[in-house]
Amino acid sequence: MWIAGIDLGTTNCALAWTDPSEGPGAAIHDFPVPQLIRPGEVSPRTLLPSFLYLPPEHERLPPVVGEMARWQGARTPGRVVSSAKAWLSHAGVDRQAPILPWGALADVPKISPVEASARLLAHLSESFRDAHPEHPLAESEVVLAVPASFDEAARALTVSAARHAGLQRFTLLEEPQAALYAFVSGRRADLSRALEGVRLVLVVDVGGGTTDFTLVQVEALPEGPALRRIAAGEHLLLGGDNMDAALARAAERKLSRGRLSAGEWTQLLQVARAAKEALLGADPPERYALSVAASGSRLIGGSFSVELDRAEVEALVLDGFFPRTSPEELPHRGARMAIQELGLPYAQDPGIPRHLAAFLQAHADGGFAALGEQRPGPGALPRPDAILLNGGVFRSLALARRVVDVASAWWPDRPRLRLLESDSLDLAVARGAAFHGLARRGLGLRIGGGAARAYYVGLSREAGAGDGSKPAVCLVPRGLEEGTTVEIERPFTLTLGRPVQFQ
Repeated sequence: MWIAGIDLGTTNCALAWTDPSEGPGAAIHDFPVPQLIRPGEVSPRTLLPSFLYLPPEHERLPPVVGEMARWQGARTPGRVVSSAKAWLSHAGVDRQAPILPWGALADVPKISPVEASARLLAHLSESFRDAHPEHPLAESEVVLAVPASFDEAARALTVSAARHAGLQRFTLLEEPQAALYAFVSGRRADLSRALEGVRLVLVVDVGGGTTDFTLVQVEALPEGPALRRIAAGEHLLLGGDNMDAALARAAERKLSRGRLSAGEWTQLLQVARAAKEALLGADPPERYALSVAASGSRLIGGSFSVELDRAEVEALVLDGFFPRTSPEELPHRGARMAIQELGLPYAQDPGIPRHLAAFLQAHADGGFAALGEQRPGPGALPRPDAILLNGGVFRSLALARRVVDVASAWWPDRPRLRLLESDSLDLAVARGAAFHGLARRGLGLRIGGGAARAYYVGLSREAGAGDGSKPAVCLVPRGLEEGTTVEIERPFTLTLGRPVQFQ
């Protein structure tokens, strides 16, 4: 039975697989996903864009997934579902109700975030079955990566989507852990050397729609390093999509033609992403021209262009989303500063370093304990020995350098933070998820740490102390390892004949 790792991303999906019969040295293989690129053109790509196009009835076509759906979204944006993964974590809506595409006209058929995610997974499953009919995903062991910040409801909805897609044997894995597993997988022969002198690793995962922070303790043992996840961040809906939207708004303000139509805006978002990658890349030009085809009667058959220069992009993205902050600066509360799109509850403060400082402060005790140090004061932050970056955002070397620069400056009397190199920022999560499947079978190093959070079930008020408190019983303590049994030694009353709800 093969093992497959799936990255169900906000912007892109990826799949990797491995054959455990090869033993501890089993290779991790990327799976190029066949998909419609343009009408009549099918091609395999390493990434499957997380877009779903819902054609009108007169087209007599099934829903389209992937690159073609993203391309079509610039022409008929009201029929394209995007950011389904972000919607899975939106507690303010019914995530099992047909609400997507958000804001679409009444005559457009809608689907739920769960169904949209299931269709993305189904496309991966069907494509893999066609390529490897003897090893369908429905009969394979699947490791599905989710944000570390996903709450239990979002995880349960992801499980529901996987089952709707026909997956039977699967487990969930936190994305930052998957990124670290990918690092471990690529250095199986010399992991001790790669982590020499490292006691605490900070994983910063900035994807298209979410930002995750994770701390992993490294213990040097005679048989090799032992890894244990000791902290995971809270839900933070902030990522590359917000940066693209900020650049698109800046470009829109340069036009003297008012607000753009929905189709024009979607096109502008796509070219703004390309401008960000070019102007913040390794050899950036001084400026980048954004060209968008005009819609409607204002400029029939024409287009309009606008330029962004490198300085303003650096100011918007580097200084806006990765500002140089002090370790005392925490996220601002109040007016929403990040670009709000599609009705999603994005983070109020776009400054990712401020969120990182808050994360380190919240988990300072555990961090200092992992380092074997005493916390010097209430405001002190534990300094990680190394940092691992993950997410397509960090394909920009400027953004990667800025994160390391800002964090290193928080400890001015210490050397610059050591950066653990990723073999692929786009494919690391899928590769790491596949390697985790090997580790679960004892064929690779496993990251310990158990449950990232504790889980409780509420009891009736009669069980309380009479002071208005709400008693609860801990079912899963924080750090509980997989496969561990918890025995609760107390009597319970069973209610029969009427519906109940567990809090």
